[in-house]
Amino acid sequence: MQNLFANNRYDCRSPEDLHDILKDVHESNPFVRYTIDECRKLFPKIQEINRLKQEKNAIILAHSYVHPDIIYTVADHTGDSFGLSLIAKESNHSTIVFPSVRFMAETAKILNPLKTVIDPNTNGGCSLAESIDSKTVQKLKQTYPEHTFVCYINTTAAVKAECDVCVTSSNVYKIIENIPNNKIFFLPDALMGKNLQQYVKDKKIPKQIDIFLSGSCYVHEGFNTDEVLKLKQSHPGLKILAHPECSPSVVSEAEMVASTTGLMDHITKTATKDDVYLLLTECGISSRLKVERPDIKLVGSCMMCKYMKSNHLDNIKNALANPLPSQIIEIPEHIQKKAIRCIENMFTLAK
Repeated sequence: MQNLFANNRYDCRSPEDLHDILKDVHESNPFVRYTIDECRKLFPKIQEINRLKQEKNAIILAHSYVHPDIIYTVADHTGDSFGLSLIAKESNHSTIVFPSVRFMAETAKILNPLKTVIDPNTNGGCSLAESIDSKTVQKLKQTYPEHTFVCYINTTAAVKAECDVCVTSSNVYKIIENIPNNKIFFLPDALMGKNLQQYVKDKKIPKQIDIFLSGSCYVHEGFNTDEVLKLKQSHPGLKILAHPECSPSVVSEAEMVASTTGLMDHITKTATKDDVYLLLTECGISSRLKVERPDIKLVGSCMMCKYMKSNHLDNIKNALANPLPSQIIEIPEHIQKKAIRCIENMFTLAK
């Protein structure tokens, strides 16, 4: 019998296998459990997706924030936006399915204009991406004509087309340092922008960073400094790890600030049996640790992204079998050409 799960790290051949992988995951909600009955309902969908994936020569790239029943059964690769962008660029599959949010699927299409890129998400928005549009960037460029315009990857293709270089949470600091211009305008994440301003100040890097003040990730913006301090007091030695989309006051309490992949890698490589962690990012990282490192101790609560969690196995199955026109990413050629320059500059400056 052909193994439909050969491309996934978890060789899940039965509902019982699936339950064994996910039984300890509850996504920060005690009522959301992967019971054996739930796994029996999910398993036929998983089998069909993996069959369709082979039939259509498709690769599935899943962000760490989507549901674990996607990550550990049908996803060929899981990670953050930068790592998945690299994989999308290097993929030799004719179809790319990107369960994440819309701007990530757009980025994959920018890098692979001749391939079919499918966004299965029925609610693939992003509070950051929706906070700015290309016309706003055009006006800002008139106001700041001497600046290099740096956009976070959480932006539409049209916004990327108006900017000089794109960054992600895993490479933003390196790129800011490598940009030859000392005048930089960063958009759209105001909180990450403020963290950048503090970073160049602390490192004595001679950069003037002006920022767009209206954008934020509602998930990371929701972490409260007072709650972090209370947990710190009640758990002596608590190791606090934060995503750079958190507020500067929250970031100042963290011993490490990194992308989702950076946070995962740090914990899995350095954690000891006595360590206790507070993760200030979306719940997907906690869920992954429950599967991959159940021995690691976590305290506090996480925040869930309603957009990322709108990805479901049913959506992926239907999109693979018969995608709707709205699920197939199309980018006008003039935007494609300008946006790919912005992204290619990211790959160059991130080296």
